[in-house]
Amino acid sequence: MRLIRFRTIGQGSGAQLGVLEEGRTDAPGAAGAAGTAGGIGPVVALAGTPALADLLALPLSEIQEVCEKPGGDPVRPEEIELLAPADGRTEVWAAGVTYERSRAARVLESEESADVYDRVYAAERPEIFFKSAAWRVRGPGRAVSVRADSGIDVPEPELAVVLNYAGEVVGYTICNDMSSRSIEGQNPLYLPQAKVYFGGCALGPWIRPAWEVPDPYSLAMGMTVSRDGAVAWTGQSSTSGLRRRIGELAEYLFREEEFPAGAILSTGTSLVPDLPFTLQPGDEIRIHIAQIGDLVNPVVRGKAALAGAAWPESAHVR
Repeated sequence: MRLIRFRTIGQGSGAQLGVLEEGRTDAPGAAGAAGTAGGIGPVVALAGTPALADLLALPLSEIQEVCEKPGGDPVRPEEIELLAPADGRTEVWAAGVTYERSRAARVLESEESADVYDRVYAAERPEIFFKSAAWRVRGPGRAVSVRADSGIDVPEPELAVVLNYAGEVVGYTICNDMSSRSIEGQNPLYLPQAKVYFGGCALGPWIRPAWEVPDPYSLAMGMTVSRDGAVAWTGQSSTSGLRRRIGELAEYLFREEEFPAGAILSTGTSLVPDLPFTLQPGDEIRIHIAQIGDLVNPVVRGKAALAGAAWPESAHVR
């Protein structure tokens, strides 16, 4: 089962929630670069629950009941467009330096503060930072952006945890935590500028319910960056290297904060291209996580290249 946000193509309809039943959902490229859902199994809309934020305001037991008995009308998969699995007041947060590879990459790129990343990797308190408001999140097939004022920029493939209002794990999705290595490397206090900007976060293509993922610490991960029809970078890893437990990260996020519409917490990256690799406009990023699927996004440079769209879901950039 996959929980999806979607809209019907060509009918001017708003966003809906639905359940995508078992099919070819875990095959590479199942969602397609354009974010359409053609050929991946039957879809049933969730009756009376149009917003993901409303669903995440429920206890986990009720969420599971709603998903298993959606009660809505069936929808033809080839007629829908997948949207980012975030809306309303649901925020996206992220954890940093949770894998050895991430720690090593941060140390290498830092000019005068490499020891900061060594300390946070071993510290009791994890690094957690705000990543995106829901309306800024790019969905499957939508363009992501590298900052126009940055010289070295990379995608960061991450397992993202979908949490309800109480911090219970509802499910899992994929996050592309875009990052400017050149900006963060100058000074760790520049982290918000390196991480939080329009076009800097993508989620999708859907949410795999937590009750269908018995072990989130054994998921194979892979990322490929394609350029001019060839592979510019590729790598594979696994969530087995995650140093922090998901419950620990969620507890720190909710410790002194409230999320009445739930939150999405990206758990950090274990795949970082070696310097001096940097993304280029026209690249395509494909992130695969086993049992979840593929998130595919093209790359542009600067917010002006995002077609001037104030709202990602109204953009027609592919």
